[in-house]
Amino acid sequence: MFRMLIALVFLMLSRSFIYFFNLPSFADVETGRFLALLFAGLRFDLVSLAVLNTPVLIASSIPIKYKYTKAWQAITQTAFYVINGLAISANFIDVVYFRFTQKRMTIDVFAFADKNRGEIWALLPDFIHDFWFVFVTWIFFIALFVYVCRRVKIDYSRFESYRRKDFFVDLGKLFVLAILTVIAGRGGLQDKPVNIINAAEYTTPQDFPLVLNTPYTIMKTIDERGIDEKHYFRTEALLDAVYSPIHTPKIGDSTTRKLGKINVMIIVLESFSAEHSAFLSPNLEKDYKGFTPFLDSLMEQSLSYHGFANGEISTAGIPSVVSSLPSLMSSAYLLSPYVSNDITSLPEILRDKAYSTAFFHGGTNGTMGFQAYTKVAGFDKYYGRNEYNDENDFDGNWGIFDEPFLQYTAKTIDKMKKPFLGVVFTLSSHHPYTIPEKYKGKFRKGKLDIEQSIMYADYSLKRFFETARQMSWFKNTLFVLTADHTSEAWHPVSRTAVGRYSIPIVFYSENENWQILKEDVVQQIDIMPSVLDYLGYDKEYLAFGESVFDTLAPRFAISYLNGMYQLIQNDYVYRFDGEKDISLYNYKEDSLLKNDLLGSADSVNSEMRQMTKAIVQQFNNRMIGNRLSVK
Repeated sequence: MFRMLIALVFLMLSRSFIYFFNLPSFADVETGRFLALLFAGLRFDLVSLAVLNTPVLIASSIPIKYKYTKAWQAITQTAFYVINGLAISANFIDVVYFRFTQKRMTIDVFAFADKNRGEIWALLPDFIHDFWFVFVTWIFFIALFVYVCRRVKIDYSRFESYRRKDFFVDLGKLFVLAILTVIAGRGGLQDKPVNIINAAEYTTPQDFPLVLNTPYTIMKTIDERGIDEKHYFRTEALLDAVYSPIHTPKIGDSTTRKLGKINVMIIVLESFSAEHSAFLSPNLEKDYKGFTPFLDSLMEQSLSYHGFANGEISTAGIPSVVSSLPSLMSSAYLLSPYVSNDITSLPEILRDKAYSTAFFHGGTNGTMGFQAYTKVAGFDKYYGRNEYNDENDFDGNWGIFDEPFLQYTAKTIDKMKKPFLGVVFTLSSHHPYTIPEKYKGKFRKGKLDIEQSIMYADYSLKRFFETARQMSWFKNTLFVLTADHTSEAWHPVSRTAVGRYSIPIVFYSENENWQILKEDVVQQIDIMPSVLDYLGYDKEYLAFGESVFDTLAPRFAISYLNGMYQLIQNDYVYRFDGEKDISLYNYKEDSLLKNDLLGSADSVNSEMRQMTKAIVQQFNNRMIGNRLSVK
């Protein structure tokens, strides 16, 4: 345990060198703040220490007398020095590597190293020459670590005096140690093990490297398949000519600008597929009534779209809506190796324009990493089940029922400083589709279990609007409604590669006379640039979507599943595996996608291939290079 304490101290100190050798990158971090982050990172240091040293801990604590022999100790001590020496060395490697990526290494660095090992070995002498002081400091640090650890002596005489009572004492110690190791390895006693994004509990993404250690970020991403750099286009100019995520707003008349005058309320509805709406899908069957009567009535008074999700899970949907980040990896962004990247988000942008910002989700605090993500995205406040603080409205599974939580949301927003950005994510239409006992039998059932809970969520939305209409801020608010993703489907069209992403995207304001359902292709990542365009935001920013109010912007929807990229554009849906075309369909004429047009629509195929490649190259290379912001 003395050795483990020493290893913990040295791991923490080695983590700190990323600060001292890269001071310009942390110019805003004063000494007091640095020390606070250094000690906050002990939580993650303990995780690394517990996980990496598990074999050593077992070998050192097993209740047998042979652990007091020199041979046994030689093996365990060697393992201890190698394991912790490598962990410390990883922190030192990042002292240099950080200068190029502005983040801690993740598992994808090994794929990079494998592909470029020839160049790395060739450049190694130059790196040692250019960063010789780091290299010398590392050698001294490792030598000091071994020297200090060797001061801890073992009483080998206990081999001869080991008795039965010593066995039981050691067994008790092993039991206690096992419990402490599990707690440390999980990062605490919370429901789920700590993850990279939990660093947001202590600081902003740009300062994550001061809290996290490199062994931890590598371990936490070891099961995550990273993405590869793409070079479909030889130059940045050629790439940007096809597609660029950099938005440079046109400077218009400042007197008509709504920024600072209009509030923004984004409502993300759990699993609200387009199939559930009679307004969006009137022809699914004869006299189809749907299950969203209020949302349908609202869409009749709105700028509405039969839109598309950019992913299939909530942890992909929320970053798509709030940060205009599509889900083009095998893992959702919140679970990916790149979650510590510096990103551009709507709350961060509007907060800089004096908007107060808040995220509402009735789920148990910390679920799916949303609470930590809201800190990364720049929200001022997070309101969850803990803040609601009334377990009488707990659904027994996920969190607070939609109706009471949406009422709580409206009343909390009423107290917020104006202007505001509010985002609320509902949950009652999530499996197991629980609704309050008092509403059992009130809502019509359909072909699927979810449809009754969809009606309850829609009723809860209606009640929210009834309450909000009585509040002074309602008339000066742009409402945006969408879904996080689709749900299970009963109609064949909803189960196709197009239908599985079909969701409502709705813009509503008392100040506008929209009342239109447009046929344009619109996706979740279009919401952030659309809001900024509507408000008249006048600074450059990064977003992978396009504004629905920009008539000249390209209209498309991008997604990724099972190794294939899918692009929906105009009347067509195109799929690409990163190297070759997979399929091309006219989904407007061929709703069940039976007639593959590859080879018979070459001009469409070529255009969509180029667009897909450009989006993927921009996404991958910016994600890997941590270039998701124009700062």
